[in-house]
Amino acid sequence: MAAPLTEAAIERVRHLISIGDLVPGQRLPPEAELAESLGTSRSTVREAVRALVTARVLDVRRGDGTFVTSLRPELLLAGIGAAADLLQHGFTLELVQVRRILEPAATALAATRITDAELDDLERCLHQMSIAPGHNELVEFDEQFHHIVASAAGNATLASMLLGVSSRTTRGRAWRGVIESGAIERTISEHAGILSALRARDPLLAEAAALLHVSTTEAWFRSVLEV
Repeated sequence: MAAPLTEAAIERVRHLISIGDLVPGQRLPPEAELAESLGTSRSTVREAVRALVTARVLDVRRGDGTFVTSLRPELLLAGIGAAADLLQHGFTLELVQVRRILEPAATALAATRITDAELDDLERCLHQMSIAPGHNELVEFDEQFHHIVASAAGNATLASMLLGVSSRTTRGRAWRGVIESGAIERTISEHAGILSALRARDPLLAEAAALLHVSTTEAWFRSVLEV
């Protein structure tokens, strides 16, 4: 946890951004000037900047200065995925439950917005899953499949949150379970159902297909954790 003075400086910079005094792409004043305007020391400003760089709010460009980032959802929410990968096994079910809330909604939106090119990309992912030689390939193409669907929803914040809770670690655990239970064909069939609903541009059917798929994953995790 940052020291109180650093926390206060961080909040002041965040406030300047929230009220529009600092905007995406804008360069911050020099360190001494910024320290004076924030009413704190230069060392405190340096600590605050480091913290905001880690949070992807600021970007230090050597020889050029410190800038406010684009503040895009996919940038600011990227930390969700990193945190999800570090969660202990017992919290995996909670991540899947959050995914069960978000993914059907994103898939329903995607059904009304997805392009023919994105549908073709999903078809290729599905084919690669069907011929995947091993676990790593299954995880890779499964991740690509759901990334395309989330992006097609046209809501960057929703997509970023969904991709964050659908961490690669969680996907890996799920596919290991699928392989061990001999349910690869069924799981690929669930993906095919999602694709079919998207091709039909049917949001209700797409939502139901996604809910079935995530609910199956949730049921498997629940059975493992209850053993």
